[in-house]
Amino acid sequence: MGTLQPDLLAISLAPVIVILVYIFIRDKYEKEPIGLLLKALLSGGLITIPVMLVNGLLTKFTSLFSGYIQVGYVAFVVAGLTEEAFKFLALYLLIWKNRAFNERFDGIVYGVFVSLGFAAVENLMYVYHYGHQTGIIRALTAVPAHAIFGIAMGYYFGLARLEKDKRYHYMIRALWIPVLLHGIYDFILMSQHPLYLLIFIPFLFYLWKSGFKKMRILNEKSIFKNRS
Repeated sequence: MGTLQPDLLAISLAPVIVILVYIFIRDKYEKEPIGLLLKALLSGGLITIPVMLVNGLLTKFTSLFSGYIQVGYVAFVVAGLTEEAFKFLALYLLIWKNRAFNERFDGIVYGVFVSLGFAAVENLMYVYHYGHQTGIIRALTAVPAHAIFGIAMGYYFGLARLEKDKRYHYMIRALWIPVLLHGIYDFILMSQHPLYLLIFIPFLFYLWKSGFKKMRILNEKSIFKNRS
């Protein structure tokens, strides 16, 4: 990454900080412990190490495929499955049995903090390697996308924690839906096909809309709980 450049550091971390503050504010009824949130953020950053190791291993099999099948393998397996599986593992180990995890919306909070811990490290590597323009583009695309993958994971994680009759169903969704969204995101970009690239912005809007909807739903559940 070379010498520390404050401008690149700022452009790398600013979108992460903005989203984290927003998610923290949206948790209206019982703020999560700052120490636990920092652990979630740190754990997200630390999983970049095993993710890079597994990515390197899986990349060796890329030559077995060709064309869009190869692109799909890299997007959904090398990137999507590997990254989201380690995020899921970090989230589970950190909060599943923690007493602070007592609201459905808490799943979203911790899911986003883990996801953006990973995104922060990834963003630093990309921005220091490719420069300011990459930082600006990723601030509007990749970083919010990682946050929304975290929202999707945390949404179902929260439901699984407090709705025991459907726990297995929600836990499965907490993993495969972020993998699916992440895979589609990467596939569109990696394909470089004009038709696919044409739907990239609409897909981003869909991600944002679905993320806000999930937060609204769990906030409404919390409102009902606190009023009852």
